Amino acid sequence: MSLRYQINLRILILSCCILLLGSSIAIWQARKSVNQEVESSINLAVQLILFDFSKAEKSPATESDWLPKFNALKQTRHLRIQLKEPSGEVVSFSNKTQHATTDDTPPRWFINLVKGTYPEVERPITTFDGKQLLLLIQANPLDEITEVWQESTAFFLTLLLLTGLTFLAVNLVFNKALNAISIIVDALKVIETGKYQQKLPVFSTQEYDSIAKAINHMTHELNMSQQENRALTLHSLSIQEDERQRLSQELHDELGQSLTAIKVMAVTAARKPAHIKQTTDAIISVCDHLITVVRSMMRQLHPLVLTELGLKASVEDLLNHWSMIKPALKLTLNCPDTIDQLAAKYTIQVFRVIQECLTNVVRHAQAQQATINLSIDHASKTLRVEVIDDGQGCTAATLKAGFGLLSMRERINSLGGELSIQTQPQQGMRISASIPLS
Repeated sequence: MSLRYQINLRILILSCCILLLGSSIAIWQARKSVNQEVESSINLAVQLILFDFSKAEKSPATESDWLPKFNALKQTRHLRIQLKEPSGEVVSFSNKTQHATTDDTPPRWFINLVKGTYPEVERPITTFDGKQLLLLIQANPLDEITEVWQESTAFFLTLLLLTGLTFLAVNLVFNKALNAISIIVDALKVIETGKYQQKLPVFSTQEYDSIAKAINHMTHELNMSQQENRALTLHSLSIQEDERQRLSQELHDELGQSLTAIKVMAVTAARKPAHIKQTTDAIISVCDHLITVVRSMMRQLHPLVLTELGLKASVEDLLNHWSMIKPALKLTLNCPDTIDQLAAKYTIQVFRVIQECLTNVVRHAQAQQATINLSIDHASKTLRVEVIDDGQGCTAATLKAGFGLLSMRERINSLGGELSIQTQPQQGMRISASIPLS
């Protein structure tokens, strides 16, 4: 069920309830008004007639003198006045002409609802000449009911007009609102396909414009993340190809040539036994060189010490490696032994992050010292990693330009953690990571 249909249905139900309530109140008020008007007219007529007969004692008057006066009174238009003799013969009466035409006459159901039970007044009177007559006053409220019907009709027509205008106004407002919603939904469907360049227009309604701005900001961030991920993927593929090329070159230059030399020396030793000692020494030297090359390649591909001895020993070995390359750089590690109890999925990623941090410190920071802090918060079950150096730092634009920091962020995010970087030019750098331990 659409929102438009629900709103219109509720307005219709509410309007019907208002019409029913208004009808009940209007009929009750009309019935009350007619009763009051008729009773007032009867009382007025009786008082006027009695007053006129009291004056008749001083000034002779007949019924032909005062009866037309009542015919002219507006207050007696709802009454039928008759004069009867004691024998029952009607002497004179006033038959009011009904002002309502056939078109103005209310429907029978309305008359039945409004019309009540009205009393008949009988008063014996004595004329100036001593004649005894009976005054009969009966209610005839058709004119008053007709007026009430006209007022009620005008009220209900006004109410229907207001209801129609309400429907029109609500639909105009909802047309505008639903059109805005339709534009937003269509844009979200496009964004769902990965087209984050889609932008929503500016809306005149503040609420929809706020939603549009929020969605536009979201798509901008998603677009930037998508571009960064694509660039990181291309960079990773490029590094992967360079690594394969380098390994292939090393295998060709080092292993291939060394194995060829060993083979030549073995063939030579087989033909000239007198030179076996010299040949075996050469083979041993070549094998030692091969072992060094293979260990270097293995360290670059995956540190075996990480699997065999744990994260702490691997980081210490990494620090020793960089200390030998750059003795002027003071490297410090603060790490508890319990760090080695971490699962493999944490240790490899944390090791790569620390490895990337130290590479950046050695190559770009121009630092005098660097500190690596590893700790586990057992209360919150969180692994905290921190690398601090006193180097030259960098700007925010430089941070976004490099792939090293982006790859570190992706590694931490893959573990459900957060990476924060604090740096200012000439004020060093602090890289902190918080990783939840499941």
